[in-house]
Amino acid sequence: MKTFEYTVKDELGIHARPAGILVKRLSSVKSSVTIAVKAKDKSADAKRLMAVMKMAVKQGDTVTVTIDGEDEDAVAPEIEQFFKDNF
Repeated sequence: MKTFEYTVKDELGIHARPAGILVKRLSSVKSSVTIAVKAKDKSADAKRLMAVMKMAVKQGDTVTVTIDGEDEDAVAPEIEQFFKDNF
């Protein structure tokens, strides 16, 4: 299991366009990917767009992303970079 924390910097938070790109990218990943916001006591399957959007992650929220499965070592750095580039 791999995890990383990221504080959202985008003024729109985790919004539809980049979230949709993330979900599309994760569709080919074998590992499970979960996004959690402890402050809001919410978590979601990152492969489901509506679940991610329902979390309503805003600028300044810190999310914990957990990748668990057979391709976690390859996928974790790529997902972390995606967050840095898009959120």
